[in-house]
Amino acid sequence: MRNLFLLFGILSSPLLFSQNSKEPIKVTDLLKIKSISGITLSKDGSKAAFTVTAIEPDGDTKWEYKYVNHIWMVATDGNSSPRQLTTKEGSSQPAWSPDGKQVAFVRLADGKPQVFLLSLDGGEAIQLTKFKYGAGSPQWSPDGKQILFSSSIGLRDLLKDSVLNPNKEIPKWPFEKPGFDKNESLKATAAKADPDGNIEEIRTYLDNNVSDKKAKVLDKLNFQDETDISAEMNFNHYFIVNAQPDAKPVALTKGFYRFNSAEFTPDGKEVVLAGDMDSLQNPDRSLESEIFITNTNGSSFHKILGEEGISYNSPKVSPTGKWLSFQYGNTSFVSIPSLAVMPFNGTAKDAVIIPFDRNKSNITWSKDEKYIYFISQSNGGAPLYRADLKTKKVEQLSGYNSGVVSFDIVKNKIVFAKTEVADPYELYIADATMKNEKRVSNFNYDWVQKKELSFPEKKTFTATNGMTIEYWVMKPTNYQSGKKYPLLLEIHGGPSAMWGPGETSMWHEYQYFCSKGYGVVYCNPRGSGGYGLDFLRANVMDWGQGPASDVLTALDKTIEEGWADTSKLLITGGSYAGYLVAWIIAHDHRFKAACSQRGVYDLATFFGEGNAWRLVPNYFGGYPWEDSTKKVLERESPITYVQNITTPYIIFHGDNDRRTGFVEGEMMYRSLKVLGRPVEYVRHANATHEITRSGNNRQRIDQMLRTYEFFERWLNKN
Repeated sequence: MRNLFLLFGILSSPLLFSQNSKEPIKVTDLLKIKSISGITLSKDGSKAAFTVTAIEPDGDTKWEYKYVNHIWMVATDGNSSPRQLTTKEGSSQPAWSPDGKQVAFVRLADGKPQVFLLSLDGGEAIQLTKFKYGAGSPQWSPDGKQILFSSSIGLRDLLKDSVLNPNKEIPKWPFEKPGFDKNESLKATAAKADPDGNIEEIRTYLDNNVSDKKAKVLDKLNFQDETDISAEMNFNHYFIVNAQPDAKPVALTKGFYRFNSAEFTPDGKEVVLAGDMDSLQNPDRSLESEIFITNTNGSSFHKILGEEGISYNSPKVSPTGKWLSFQYGNTSFVSIPSLAVMPFNGTAKDAVIIPFDRNKSNITWSKDEKYIYFISQSNGGAPLYRADLKTKKVEQLSGYNSGVVSFDIVKNKIVFAKTEVADPYELYIADATMKNEKRVSNFNYDWVQKKELSFPEKKTFTATNGMTIEYWVMKPTNYQSGKKYPLLLEIHGGPSAMWGPGETSMWHEYQYFCSKGYGVVYCNPRGSGGYGLDFLRANVMDWGQGPASDVLTALDKTIEEGWADTSKLLITGGSYAGYLVAWIIAHDHRFKAACSQRGVYDLATFFGEGNAWRLVPNYFGGYPWEDSTKKVLERESPITYVQNITTPYIIFHGDNDRRTGFVEGEMMYRSLKVLGRPVEYVRHANATHEITRSGNNRQRIDQMLRTYEFFERWLNKN
């Protein structure tokens, strides 16, 4: 890898640039990246459908761009190129009919997601559902006659829905409106609205103000969503509809409960679901999940797995219906669920655990039931793995230098989307062992081939706690031996995220800064995902000092290579990494400039204003009002050390970021401003916590350019 890296460094030198004719990555290359998701194979394995997300100009506005989703298809003979199936934008979640002649998918209609059917024989897509609550996640029944779909329904709609709640019942669990011990506030009333009337008429008047959005009355625990505070409670339910237009959906699940997955059994007679049906605990307080089975008409609904303090999820029935795989674990955020298999008609006592100390996703059975395939972030990549059901051993099928972002397998054929440094997203076909891999798309390949890229070198060191830390070094694309370059320390969020060559979100940012003449170093400090449970929990009660030691050691070891200009060190990160940037510059003054995005700076305040508030009790063992926890939160909060920050600092936050809470940024900015420190605060209108990943593209570009401009401002200052 080092020789390959040096080769790229030589080719990118100014002397050979004209001969090589490759261009540096530009900030607007962000708009060229097309991503692939939702891969699904037809039953015979001859065709794959998938979703492609592109970025296109938004009308005639010069600098505005929008995300556009379309369904694409490719024959899996290895000799065909993908073709676009849908013509209207906003199409996603493809699902093959059993005979392979139709694709069901989801698209907005009258402002709500609905299921459409597209025949491969030609013609326009036909709208199947016109469900008043919307419809998503379509799945065909094995005989092709019905489609299973999900829908999110608000509490107030459930209370008055004649089908889902025919007896006009109210929840048995406490709604938690103070003063109404038996949920009387949810009962229907005939009282007319009158602000001067009796107490019932006044209550009706007040309810109307809520309906007309003149007031938000908060009684629930989880009152923040990603963009705002919300008083509404929503419940995801599943329905079955005949695969014919104007057919009436039949509810499989009902009541004031939440379900998160469902699938038909291979014989089509039953549906396996996962969800929470705790009738005594408010859904915001119940973190458990159970697994259920029901007939396709909603009868004989019963629980097969569930217990207090455990979340059972991701049930998958094997192709013959003999086995059921699932994941389970405790309800803590800082844990790794176990993968288990049991006979379909068995019990938890019959379950056999497949040991693998990583998070697992996209669980998929092989047709012969010998293997379970899954994706797992690990050691900087997202390899595809398969577990042998007989030996319980897990085999890694792809490497750590790439990431499988979606896949499906039928018989001896895998179709998958992969990300790697050489290409952010492409579609590939391989055999069941991931051998004989062949790229069958060029969604990004053609334009990336014209770009000069920096390829990371992977390195390791032993941390202060004895754990092995992996880090990656990227030299500037114009690197010349003997010259000195600015070095940017990039830090990931989470804190349980993981970065590496197989992670998609940072591809453009890394390449952009390298193209601007910066070196980049990043690592996975203690507390990162992808390295097992002990590593994941190594930052419990320690968000600051330990992880800071890890990322700074990666920086120091990169500096030891001799090409970094130690007078031009920079640091940046978002979310938890915004926190860690603030922590570091309060304790280390070597950086020329720093940038925090969407950060958390006062953990006690974050508990109140962030919808990720459970990170506080999960990582720090208690709540801000408890004396022992209060001391830990003060010790671990960067705001405690704000007076020590002298590094020039730019802080970003979105107006609608409710995951960390935008007051966090305001607090840090005001504190530094009062102290007279060199600080700049940038707020992006209507932006959420996802601004840099799926946010407004003009704002994504704005944030990257402002970071670069701020860095240059101080790098060039005497």
